[in-house]
Amino acid sequence: MAALQKKSALGLMVMAIFFVSLNLRPAISSVGPVLEIIRTDLGLSNSQVSLLTSIPVFCMGLFAPLAVVFNRKFGMKRSVAFLIVVIGALTFVRGLAPTFAVLLASSFFIGLSIAIISPLISAMIKRNFPTKTTSLIGVYSFGLGLGATLSTGFTGVFYTWTDWPLALASWGALAVIALILWFRVNEPKSDGLEDDLTVGPGNSPWKNRRAWYMLVFFGLQSALFFSMITWLAPILIEKGMTVLAASAVLTVMTSVQLVGNLSIPALLAKFPSRLFWTMVSLLFGASGIGLLMMDQLVLAWPAAVCLGFTLGGLFPIALLMPLDENERADDVNSWTSMIQGGGYIISSIMPFSVGFFYDRFGSHDLTLVLFMSYIVLLALFAILLSKRKKALTT
Repeated sequence: MAALQKKSALGLMVMAIFFVSLNLRPAISSVGPVLEIIRTDLGLSNSQVSLLTSIPVFCMGLFAPLAVVFNRKFGMKRSVAFLIVVIGALTFVRGLAPTFAVLLASSFFIGLSIAIISPLISAMIKRNFPTKTTSLIGVYSFGLGLGATLSTGFTGVFYTWTDWPLALASWGALAVIALILWFRVNEPKSDGLEDDLTVGPGNSPWKNRRAWYMLVFFGLQSALFFSMITWLAPILIEKGMTVLAASAVLTVMTSVQLVGNLSIPALLAKFPSRLFWTMVSLLFGASGIGLLMMDQLVLAWPAAVCLGFTLGGLFPIALLMPLDENERADDVNSWTSMIQGGGYIISSIMPFSVGFFYDRFGSHDLTLVLFMSYIVLLALFAILLSKRKKALTT
């Protein structure tokens, strides 16, 4: 009976993790399909409007270390619940006061909230599912991908029914569902993330060479994701697509991403070569960017398929890295905070850079070159990570 209750509790926890993860992308990814409309309506430059993606991603990096502080002071359950409320409430506010200042402020605090939630969820997975981390990371990344897919696919549709402020605000409803499930999860006996059965000093990431490689890898794959989510539709609109058609291509990309979110963790469970699956994912990405460079609109559809598989595959691989490297949940929290903190700061530069260069040169040709350079750099760091070198200093 006790075993059945424990299994049921863990099943509820999986559902709660999934619905929490659904909330961690729509406030950012919903901006892409209506980016040009927001820019025109509010009289903004491309650099200014790109801040709506760059600021939350930067905050996701800057404030990730606060996950350790929040967990120790408030506990995981209360911390995540409060931050989900923040995300939902500020998303709703966008529909009530659709000004650039409100959009920027909400982006800042939403990014801060996501920054703290993400390491806590990774540590929760490591502590409660130590033998099934690959599968649970698949659930978590699938939730993130589904949130991005729904928001990119339906924001444009909602816009045709109402207007862009209400289209953005509608995604706050996801927070209500997540909270209902999250409050039913039983909080662990100890507020700390450390496994009571594990003793000894922690595994600090700050002087570990592999941790820094992981940080850069995470930042590069995240930069590719947020840049694609933000700028793929504007790139295609510049090439002659309508807003709805470009949104449909974006939806194809994020839908295929879901396949990668699920299939790569499943494949890793059976064939655990991280390097092989990373290179396969990057090969698809290089092919997709190459198709976009050909300036044929019909090629945008297979390009979206290739890019979707790349984004869906790289993210769970990046999430698994700190979990593979550590045994204790507390160490996972520390490593994830550092890797995602620095990684998101790196990735926040990319969407803004695209807008900056587009304002200066009036073309997205350089954008596609930048995307391809990220593929090359990701391959380089994947190779470095395949070599088992541990510490920067001894």
